[in-house]
Amino acid sequence: CLNIKVGSASRGVLNILSVTKFRPPCNLSFFFFVQFGRTEMIDNTLNPDFVRKFVLDFFFEEKQNLRFDVYNVDTRSSNISKHDFLGQTFCTLGEIIGSAGGRLERTLGIPGKKCGTIIFTAEELSNCRDIATMQLCANKLDKKDFFGKSDPFLVFYRSNEDGTFTICHKTEVVKNTLNPVWQPFTIPVRALCNGDYDRTVKVDVFDWDRDGSHDFIGEFTTSYREFSRGQSQFNVYEVRAKSQNDGTNDTQLNFTVAIDFTASNGNPSQPTSLHYMNPYQMNMYAMALKAVGEIIQDYDSDKLFPAYGFGAKLPPDGKISHAFPLNSNTDDPNCVGIEGVLEVYFQSLRSVQLYGPTNFAPVINQVARSAKEVTDGSQYFVLLMITDGVISDMVQTKEAVVNAASLPMSIIIVGVGPAEFDAMEELDGDEVRVSSRGRYAERDIVQFVPFRDYIDRSGNQVLSMARLAKDVLAEIPDQLLSYMKSRGIEPRPALPNTNNSQSLSLRI
Repeated sequence: CLNIKVGSASRGVLNILSVTKFRPPCNLSFFFFVQFGRTEMIDNTLNPDFVRKFVLDFFFEEKQNLRFDVYNVDTRSSNISKHDFLGQTFCTLGEIIGSAGGRLERTLGIPGKKCGTIIFTAEELSNCRDIATMQLCANKLDKKDFFGKSDPFLVFYRSNEDGTFTICHKTEVVKNTLNPVWQPFTIPVRALCNGDYDRTVKVDVFDWDRDGSHDFIGEFTTSYREFSRGQSQFNVYEVRAKSQNDGTNDTQLNFTVAIDFTASNGNPSQPTSLHYMNPYQMNMYAMALKAVGEIIQDYDSDKLFPAYGFGAKLPPDGKISHAFPLNSNTDDPNCVGIEGVLEVYFQSLRSVQLYGPTNFAPVINQVARSAKEVTDGSQYFVLLMITDGVISDMVQTKEAVVNAASLPMSIIIVGVGPAEFDAMEELDGDEVRVSSRGRYAERDIVQFVPFRDYIDRSGNQVLSMARLAKDVLAEIPDQLLSYMKSRGIEPRPALPNTNNSQSLSLRI
């Protein structure tokens, strides 16, 4: 039998109120679903991180069923039936413990509706019984409120084995001051660091806002060993704002889409076509575009995406093009957001004639020309190509890939439909690096996947898209870093804090 501490957090919880947010507590039940405990209530948030944890006895040989219910608290009543039920999820204690890093994510919902995600963390408790008493104060914190000063509070996190952090304590809010003094508090050392005195402890400083959108002031990291060195005197920590240049050289991703308009896809007006414009659900091209685009667009600040088609006859003269802008604007092929790309994709299906052949090189070279203009690490280009068939210009495509491998660029190829894509594997240089005319690609920049491998058997399009996006985007960070390292481009140092005298003192 092991003592296991289980924590929980929720993300994207359904907001049932039209104006305000809500205060979700979480109930934990297990075995015969007798209520075991409740978290604290958190005001005005759809993404609560609960401080209160549950200590359970874990038996490897038993199946310990758990149920988590989330409610919106409307009144002061302790009767849970008086509050709005937001959703629930089921799992076993073994599933949490057996998940990678002791971290399990589950969908929170009610029948027929997804209401968000709930995240569980679990860790075996140490035998440490020490209790720490702390008092903290701060000096010259950053002013966040337009009227008045700040309303600061502290959030303590302990580090997990996978490098993430779990909340373990919040202080009270001290109103309208840049020099707060918080009340003393006690905390079990195993809650702070599970008895590992050298484990990283992170402390965030926030300015409290009534609507729950608390402003980040700064942070510092330490350990319980460092904390304890200051007994009978103050430890002083500099509170630093997070760097705005986090990441490799503050790199901006530029996302480009290229879609196969060859005749082998079938007539878009027919249900058998891979381009079929079904009014009730997305076709595989749209699903692939939306799955990858909606994730990568978060790293593209202007949300403007060049979108091209290849393999079609264009009006009015029927000229075949292998890199035509979907918005018909050769001077500015950008579309606003992924929804803008989808819109011009469907418009193009109505205006162009699907034809052929399937040539990749022109659009790869088109993006490569843009990448060649910015090689200082400030921008990185990602080209998503969606196709249904075998490449017709393999020789030229391999040469284009070899040339692009020396540029800040990656290529994602998604194959849709039932065709054999053996030739595509040659471009995905995981095993053997792509070569052309005796010259090998400097880096592996191509990731190819057939969409059919990610289709959920139950027909769940959201799940299919999530699986696809996770796999095709997995190699992008390493490909980006490989380019930076090959060019000797180092991450820029963090921007200096504009308030260098911001500090926090601790007595323990």
